[in-house]
Amino acid sequence: MFKNRSVTTIYIWGMLITFLFALMFIILLIYEEYNDFDRESSTIRKTYIDTQKNNIKFNVEQAHAFLSQINKNYSKVSTDNILKSIENIYTKNAPKGNIFIFDKNGNMLFYPNNKNYKKTQPILYKNIKRGDFITYKYQDREKLAYIKPFAPLGWNIGSEVFIDDAQKEINRQKLELKKRLIKIMMEILSLSVILFGFSIIWVGVVHNIILKQIATFSSFFQRASQNYTSINIEDIDIKEFRAMVPYANSMVDEIHAKKNKLKDMNMILEKKVNRKTQDLERQNKLLAEEKNFSESLVKVQDNFIRNSIHEINTPLAVILTHIDIHKLKLGNNDYLSKIEAATKMIANIYDDLSYMVKKNRVEYEKETIDMSDFLANRIDFFIQIANGNKQKIISDIQSDIFISFPPIELQRVIDNNLSNAIKYAKKSSNIMVNLKKYKNQIILEFITESKVIQDTKKIFDPFHRENSYISGFGLGLEIVKSICDKREIKIDVKSDKSSTVFRYVFGNLK
Repeated sequence: MFKNRSVTTIYIWGMLITFLFALMFIILLIYEEYNDFDRESSTIRKTYIDTQKNNIKFNVEQAHAFLSQINKNYSKVSTDNILKSIENIYTKNAPKGNIFIFDKNGNMLFYPNNKNYKKTQPILYKNIKRGDFITYKYQDREKLAYIKPFAPLGWNIGSEVFIDDAQKEINRQKLELKKRLIKIMMEILSLSVILFGFSIIWVGVVHNIILKQIATFSSFFQRASQNYTSINIEDIDIKEFRAMVPYANSMVDEIHAKKNKLKDMNMILEKKVNRKTQDLERQNKLLAEEKNFSESLVKVQDNFIRNSIHEINTPLAVILTHIDIHKLKLGNNDYLSKIEAATKMIANIYDDLSYMVKKNRVEYEKETIDMSDFLANRIDFFIQIANGNKQKIISDIQSDIFISFPPIELQRVIDNNLSNAIKYAKKSSNIMVNLKKYKNQIILEFITESKVIQDTKKIFDPFHRENSYISGFGLGLEIVKSICDKREIKIDVKSDKSSTVFRYVFGNLK
C-alpha cells in the first residue's frame, strides 16, 4: 500500500485512518447509548406504572379508612353529607390521581373536577370483593384504576391515573438524549476537522524539512558514486539524520577502498586469465592431437580385432570339420576329445568377441524359437567340454516352449552360463539345466556344485572373475547381463555351500 509513496502521503493516510477510526468510535458510542436507552425504556415504564399503582392504591386505602371512621363514629350521618365532606377534602387537596365513588349498580356518586359526573354512563364493575387494578381506555388514552368495595354503604371507592404519560416521558428523555449526542458528535467532528487542518499544515512543514535533508543525502550519494567525497555534518539539521552522517562517510570510505582494491585485483586476475587462456590453448591443442592419435589407434585396433575374429573363424571351422571327419573314419579317442573340447571353448570365445564387436552396430531381430530344442542343441555342443572335466550335464527340459527372441542373444545367454558352469563346477560333479513354463513365464536354471560366490551382483561387472586361477576374460556374464537388461529378463543368483543357482525369468509371455 505504501510502496513508493512520499512521506507526506504516508502522514496523510495515517491521519485519515485515525480520523476514520475516531468517527467509527463515535458512531459505536452513539449506537450503544441508544441501545442502552432502549433497554432502559421498559424499566422506566414499569417503574412509572408501579409508582402510579402505589399512589392510587394509597388514595383508595386512605379514602376507605376515612369512610370507615365516619361510618363507625357518625352512623346517623346521611350519605349526601358524607359525599360532600369527601368532595370538600379531595377537591381542595387533590392527591396524585383522583378519587371517585360509584354504587353497586355502577352509578357515579362522586367524581372530582367534573360537575356533570352524575350524568355519566354507569360503570359496570361487578364482583369486586377486594382491591383490584383495572386498565381501560378513556378518550383514546390508557388509564389505570384501583377499586375497592366499601360494604357498609354498598359503595365502590376508586382512584385512577393516565399511564400513557410514561411513554411521553420516555419520548421526552429520548429526544433530549438525541440532541445531546448530536451536539457531542458535532463538537467532536469540529474538533477533528480543526486538528486535521493543523496536522496538514504541520506535516507540510515537517515534510519540507525532511525533504531538504533527504535531498542533501541524495546529492551526496550521487557525487560519491563518481568521486571520492564526504558529507558535511553542518548541512544536516535533524538530530537523527546527523547520527547517520558518520556511517554514510564511513561507508563511502570503505566502498572506495574496496573499489581501488577490486580494480587492482581485476588487473591481476586479467593477467592470470590471459596466462591461463594461453596454457589452455596449448593444452587443448595437445589434447586434440592426442585425441586424433587415440581415435586412429582405436580404429586400427578395432579393425585388427574385427579382422582377427574373421580370420579365426575360418581355421576354427576347418578344425571342427576335420575332427568330425576323423571321428567318422577312425572313431573317437581321448586326445581327439580334448582337442575338440578346446576348439569348442575357442569357438565360444570367438562368438563372444564377435557379439561384443557387433552389438553397438547391429540390431538383432526377434524370431520365434523353439526354446526347448534350442537349449538341447546348445547342451549337445558343450557335452564334450564337460566330459573333458569329468562332469555330466543333466537336463530337465519341458517340450514345446516357444519364445520370440533374437537367436544370437539367446545363444550368448545359454552358452556363457554353460561355459561358466563347466569352468567353476567341481570335478566329477553334475551340472543341472532346467527349462519350464510357469503361467506366463519361462524359467531357465543352471545349477552347479561349486565354491560359494561372495558377491552375486559383482560377478556381472566387466572383467570380474570370482577365481583368478581359472582362465577367461571376465566378459561372459557381462554380456549376459546386458542382454537381460535390454530384454527385461529377471536374474536371480543364489549361492551357498550346497549349490549355486543361476535363474533367468523371461516374464509376461502371452
